[in-house]
Amino acid sequence: MAQNMIETKQLTKKFGKESVLKEIDIHVRRASVYGLLGANGAGKSTLLKVLTGILKPTSGEIWVDGKRWDRNQVASVGSMIEGPAIYPNLSAHDNLKVLSLLLDLPEKRIEKVLEIVGLVNVGKKRAGQFSLGMKQRLGIAMALINEPEVLILDEPTNGLDPLGIQELRELIRSFPERGITVILSSHLLTEVQLVADDIGIIHEGVMGFEGKNDRNAHDLETIFMKIVQQNRAEVSR
Repeated sequence: MAQNMIETKQLTKKFGKESVLKEIDIHVRRASVYGLLGANGAGKSTLLKVLTGILKPTSGEIWVDGKRWDRNQVASVGSMIEGPAIYPNLSAHDNLKVLSLLLDLPEKRIEKVLEIVGLVNVGKKRAGQFSLGMKQRLGIAMALINEPEVLILDEPTNGLDPLGIQELRELIRSFPERGITVILSSHLLTEVQLVADDIGIIHEGVMGFEGKNDRNAHDLETIFMKIVQQNRAEVSR
């Protein structure tokens, strides 16, 4: 069994002549939370889309559980990228029922994931009437429906109030205990530092830092700014 659930080797993505990802190497440990930090436009969402198969890499390799990535491994990955894709006129249960029918999954799985994300008691309330935090939880439930080994979340705390952020933080921290490996992206340094086991910092498509997260340290902002300034200096040469 590979120690790292996900690895990439010199992963590159170009749109035309523009390189959005530049030879990215990441190492995501099994049953951990990996925080992908970067400013808006740094390449976070593009990297996550490549990891989930939404986008095809221009070059480089992706390894999942010690095996070269292929389309058959999509079933082992759940994701919520650029917000939850919910039907606003349906309840949480019915949103999940539609998805379970599409994926040919047993309906008993619905109640299980609703319990995991804390949406058991919302009844027939339509998802369009949910708070933003509840919508995010429903999106995560949808990503969990196929019992994935890897859960990929793109900016999951965007727009949430402090209570919603804390509740979602606790939910995300619970996933490694269930054997789920989590990759989450954010531009919020504090939030990533509070939840992640390991951190990767990406800036303008370059992975500038990767290492274990010390939740008691106060130098993450210093590291982040140093990487940004280094990359800016290289671009200006």
